[in-house]
Parts: sequence; C-alpha cells; structure tokens
Amino acid sequence: MFATALPPIDQYRRVDTLTAVSQADPHGLVTLLFDGAIAAIMQARHAISVTDTPTKISAISKAMRIVDEGLKASLQPDGGSGLADNLHALYDHIVARLLEANVRNAEAPLDEASKLLAELRDAWVAIAPAGAAPTRLQA
Repeated sequence: MFATALPPIDQYRRVDTLTAVSQADPHGLVTLLFDGAIAAIMQARHAISVTDTPTKISAISKAMRIVDEGLKASLQPDGGSGLADNLHALYDHIVARLLEANVRNAEAPLDEASKLLAELRDAWVAIAPAGAAPTRLQA
C-alpha cells in the first residue's frame, strides 16, 4: 500500500529489467544473470573509488546473491562430465573473491570476479540455441 517512490530513471530501469526477464528464454535468463552480476561489480568498483561504503556493500551483496542464488542454482547435473561441478566450484571462488573485496575494500578481487564472469558470459552466449534473440539489460 505504501510504496517508496523511485526516481524516474530507477522506475525506467525497473520496467526495462522486468520486460527483459519476461521476454527471455531460459538461455537468455542466464545471460541476464551474468549481466546483472557484472553490472553490480562495476557499481561496487565505482563505490570503492569514491569511498561510498553503503553502495559498495549493497552492490557486492547483490553480485554475490546473483552468483550464488542465480547462476549456481541454475546448474543442472550434466551426466558425469564434471562440468556442473567445475562451474559450481568456480562460482564458489567468485563469491569468495567478492567477499574478500567487500571486507578488504579492494578492487583486485572485483576485477578477477568480473573477468571470470565476463568470460563465462561470452562462452554462454556463444552456445546460444539457434534463433535465440540476444538478451541484454540496458545500463
């Protein structure tokens, strides 16, 4: 009943995100998770550079949740090839690096996490099913 009024740009971003999610196929949803995590890390990096601790904490927490509750949770058993197990371990490593960045106020762990996620995203996009529309959130 009592909603907090968002600034117009935040309202636009929210609608844009909801639209992208509602129109995405399962492959596209994972792409959106990668994009969201990478964007949150960029926001955290900026927050560290301007010593905005609340934003840094919020952005890193968001990235950690996306990786842990989104990307890791989307893994499915792969029939014994070990790919899902390897990705699970890599996602755990990324979350650990994000936690380290948060605790130490350090950009290097953020850079590593962002680089790993970007490489995974690129590989994921490269294996998109034929005919899948590219999915990307607007910044």
